[in-house]
Amino acid sequence: MAAQNHPEVTRVLVTGASGFIATHTVQQLQQAGYKVRGTVRSLKNANKVKHLKDLCPNAAHELELVEADLLNEQCWASVVQGCSHVLHLASPFPVASPTDENELIKPAVQGTTSVLQACADAGTVKRVVLTSSVYAISDAAAPKPRAHTEEDWPDVSTLTPYPKSKALAEKSAWEFMKSLPDDKKFELAVVNPGYVMGPVLSGSYCSSITLVKRILTSDPPANLRINFGVVDVRDVARGHIKAMTEPEAAGRRHILVNKSMWMSDVAEILKAEFQQHGYNVSTSNLPKLIFKAVAIFDKDAKEMAPTWNKAVDFDTTRMRQVLKIEPIPIQDTFVDMGYNVIEGGHVKKHKNYKGRPTAKS
Repeated sequence: MAAQNHPEVTRVLVTGASGFIATHTVQQLQQAGYKVRGTVRSLKNANKVKHLKDLCPNAAHELELVEADLLNEQCWASVVQGCSHVLHLASPFPVASPTDENELIKPAVQGTTSVLQACADAGTVKRVVLTSSVYAISDAAAPKPRAHTEEDWPDVSTLTPYPKSKALAEKSAWEFMKSLPDDKKFELAVVNPGYVMGPVLSGSYCSSITLVKRILTSDPPANLRINFGVVDVRDVARGHIKAMTEPEAAGRRHILVNKSMWMSDVAEILKAEFQQHGYNVSTSNLPKLIFKAVAIFDKDAKEMAPTWNKAVDFDTTRMRQVLKIEPIPIQDTFVDMGYNVIEGGHVKKHKNYKGRPTAKS
């Protein structure tokens, strides 16, 4: 994936560079020798900037960081200038569901169209890769009796705020591309990751940590009977770069999922690794009646209720054949993340915690 193999890529813009997926993407781009420009909301926030500067100390090109805001459409013209490719990852991802869905939908949709408009106006951009989600493909509350493919879309009216924001943002992108005059056209490729897990490079808390934290701390003391398509963050970063460079990726969507799992499946992996460190991981499931009682008072539980005991499956043919990605073993995803969240201070170190075993040579 060396940059010299893609001479048409002069500079890559990564929006929302400090995010969970974007940080890995920036690192992989730099490791491959690309010139990278990343956007952050504020250069004054050391917590959002320092880890980005330290990602790839031996990079051939120093990372360039600039300020940008999804709700400020005027800022994007200068940000996009001089870039041949744009990876648009910036989108709000809440720790908790907002009271007003427009807190997520407005920046997701407006930010996407603002970036695309700036790319069209710049005249130098050859391809944009948009980070969407399997939420724009499948409604977990109403899964199909077959594997979901890139041809599928959910009924947006039934979605909760975050899935709705992802689906509407992607729809707005495809509609924008259809409306472009010929003299402003560029290529669009979309990646649709599942539940993204794996090590966090920023050190700061992100929503994806919540699942592993809850299982390791037994909160709740039993697993919810929910099913999700899981993908490693490192594979998602690779997927963005492949979608940027593979000719067949243009004009298409790409599901990025390793496998579908129940919460108890994740617990089994974490128990096998972290029981030795003193973590009492439960692999049993919470009874539905207790969950229903909790959902009366807990907003997040209420939103999950329609997905209870519903399995979802995804066709990953394009990920494997077009993007040429064979996923990282799912055990490695969760074991790596478990040690990462403990070492990062997001889960308290148990008194019996011994640290990650040294790899045998």
